[in-house]
Amino acid sequence: MLEGSILQKLETSHRQSKRPIRFGVYFKNTLVALCHALEDHILSHDDSPLVITAFQQGKWYLQEADRYADIAKIAKQVVIMAAPDSGWAEHPTSQLPNVDLVGLKPEDAVSEEWHLIILSPKYTAMVLCQEISHADYGVAGQPEADLERKFYGLWTFEPELVKETAQIAISHINKYKPELAKKLTEYQNGMRSHLATSEDLGAVVSRVVDYLQTGQKNTTHQILDRNLVSNEIQAFLRMAQIMDAADINNPMAASEVVAITETICQLLDLPAWQIKRSRLAALLHRLDPLQRAESLLPAGSAHRYQDDAPNIAPSCPLVPGAQVLRTMPRLRAVAQIITHQTESWDGTGEPANLAGDEIPLESRILALAADFQYRVNQKKKAANLGQEEIFAQALEECKREQSTRFDPKLVETLSLLVMGLQQGLELPLMTAKVTSGMWLLDSRLESEGKTGLEVGSH
Repeated sequence: MLEGSILQKLETSHRQSKRPIRFGVYFKNTLVALCHALEDHILSHDDSPLVITAFQQGKWYLQEADRYADIAKIAKQVVIMAAPDSGWAEHPTSQLPNVDLVGLKPEDAVSEEWHLIILSPKYTAMVLCQEISHADYGVAGQPEADLERKFYGLWTFEPELVKETAQIAISHINKYKPELAKKLTEYQNGMRSHLATSEDLGAVVSRVVDYLQTGQKNTTHQILDRNLVSNEIQAFLRMAQIMDAADINNPMAASEVVAITETICQLLDLPAWQIKRSRLAALLHRLDPLQRAESLLPAGSAHRYQDDAPNIAPSCPLVPGAQVLRTMPRLRAVAQIITHQTESWDGTGEPANLAGDEIPLESRILALAADFQYRVNQKKKAANLGQEEIFAQALEECKREQSTRFDPKLVETLSLLVMGLQQGLELPLMTAKVTSGMWLLDSRLESEGKTGLEVGSH
């Protein structure tokens, strides 16, 4: 990590914090897809964002100058950091009234970085990377194909992290252009940032995933393909994290539901691939677009299954809200799990009025785990109760809904879990390692086959 770079300054500021930053390695083709997705989102939304970029040595990215002329028509302010000999100064884009060019000294570490920082009133986003050193490439050396070059860094939608990075970038700009830095600080302080809604983030995430998938279609290199897929998963995980953080009353919901879900799966002795799929569904279960899903099936419809696959629960195209996940084939089974978590054991739930074992098992587990976590969280804040009593009351409330809302066999399994919790069992909380999404997937997650398994068969 280059001394004095924006990336290095950000890492240093978080080194001793409770939330150290996890960086990842990205191929250039992935970064191109990410940046083009975020840039095109600006072009399609009149949000007047503040855009700060760093184009490495600049000469490789002069072809982006026309694109940034279009971005400047929408953005409040565009700042481009690049080497003086990059050609940017001679391009008409640099002469636009709301575009400022910062010519970096050759020895400046930021001239080796690739950044895109976006501060919009409706969302935040950034890509923050620097190319790995020749030594890091190892004996194979730097790849001949430009798109296979590797970069170290991160990308995120997380508001506080993006704002902090923007401040670091503005501080760096201050060394070259103090008046510009002052103006940018005023812009940032004066920007009324609204809490990003699921619609705002969903639009960005959908575009990012679409561009990454397009990148997959254009490459036959397996390593590049896996890097793109990993970042598609990361996009959803980042969105889920922000949705969780936005809920000040229950910000740990995802990680706690994951712990409960995984333990129930283990008590049922489910296979590893199914536990992994349930874990990913639990991490993503609160994505708001999915929670407002409405069924397209007519009430009382008897045609709830595909004629050629009567054992498969209705697929997610029936539920418009689930499309945010179904854009990625590997997550279709997970989208199905999340969609049908709102079904009820007695058939009165949504979106497809499934009943009993018609409901995918993972959906039944997720519904119970999420409800139990919510009840426990509410009781921790509402009453001065001990842990044992909190768990007991939450379990009792779930029991009242067994055979109506919840699978009675799963409520029995939850009772075993609660017994362990009351005796001191601690469930390890898990957070998503968003810099490496592939660990959450295996080939079984791509299956569109039956997800409902009989609890009694294990």
